[in-house]
Amino acid sequence: MDGSIDEIIIGQSAAIKELKQLISVVAKAPTSVLVLGETGTGKELVARGIHAASNRSHAPLITLNCATVPANLIEAELFGLAAYENRQRETTGLVEAASGGTLFLDEIAELPASAQARLLQVVQGENRKVGQAQSMPVDVRIIAATHKDLKTLTETGEFRSDLFYRLNVLCFELSPLRGRRKDIIDIAEQLLVETCKRLD
Repeated sequence: MDGSIDEIIIGQSAAIKELKQLISVVAKAPTSVLVLGETGTGKELVARGIHAASNRSHAPLITLNCATVPANLIEAELFGLAAYENRQRETTGLVEAASGGTLFLDEIAELPASAQARLLQVVQGENRKVGQAQSMPVDVRIIAATHKDLKTLTETGEFRSDLFYRLNVLCFELSPLRGRRKDIIDIAEQLLVETCKRLD
């Protein structure tokens, strides 16, 4: 993937400098990452930064907002469909498509319980397609994000505690832009540059 951390994460505030430094360290680790923060705080940008600085940058970064896919379709979307009687060809899910790279799952709290169980297998290195009896090895790094309190959701039973602990190996908690006003001008200038390029 093109782009350095400095090109992806815009800003020079102390919080952003610390974030960039942390990304560069975390990117080298092979573990899953959980990104927490309000909507609009740049969770996908952090995922892009981690992927770009990792040894997986040559492979795909695939993103999915779990809240945008209907519950009855999300397992096929993520994990793929095995061939069966009237379906001669199996389909590739996003997990398999991201093989060797990174899968960014935004709004992870919206993932249905059955899909959470399958995702736990993926974090452990295996993927089982819908309709498939056996799991297959898979090499993909999971970066998950949410604006919700996953710890509380595990206590209420709305989110699997075992999946939470597997995802929460390394955690980023992002601060909103209103808390780092120094970055507003930098972001505005970058948006202006990008707009001018599109107009050329």
